[in-house]
Amino acid sequence: MFTGLVQEIGTVRAVEPTAKGARLTIGGAGTAAELGLGDSVAVSGVCLTAVEVDGEAFSVEAVAETLARTTLGGLAAGDEVNLEPAMRLGDRLGGHIVQGHVDGVARVVDLRTEGESTILRLGPPPELSRYVVHKGSVALDGVSLTVSALVGGDFEVALIPHTMGATTLGPDRAGQDLNLEVDALAKYVEALVAPHTDPDRGT
Repeated sequence: MFTGLVQEIGTVRAVEPTAKGARLTIGGAGTAAELGLGDSVAVSGVCLTAVEVDGEAFSVEAVAETLARTTLGGLAAGDEVNLEPAMRLGDRLGGHIVQGHVDGVARVVDLRTEGESTILRLGPPPELSRYVVHKGSVALDGVSLTVSALVGGDFEVALIPHTMGATTLGPDRAGQDLNLEVDALAKYVEALVAPHTDPDRGT
């Protein structure tokens, strides 16, 4: 479990194809210092397992489905990624409950400046739109954000200067895809009420 508060920006050092997917080696001194073999770490919002920790870098393995469902399949050496180790029992939940289970990718369809904030408008996959609500929470590339507006099937989030500087969500993301994880609570509520509102779902 994560909070969506990025600890540091890491740099991909190597991407090695494997029989089941790919092995990613990522440089990030602060994150590597907290990881042990088998620990969970969020890489741009994707929960992965550390299979090797070596000094200021660590390696994780992503299966083919993960590479296809997220933006990790397009990573190359030199790319930057958001890093967050799993939260510890007793840590403050400063963002929201983030599982690291990416639901899909959302494209940045517009980017504009309002005062000191940068507003991103994103187009989510249509099947995920119902989970995105005004003032609700989403995670974009592992960053916990609040939905500031709904515009048709799109939604907007506002980035303060600190978020812009401390994550990969910089001003050059227009037209790019971001890993989207909707609020897990919305999906649980849907599953609980569906048997009572949709006769085809049963009990």
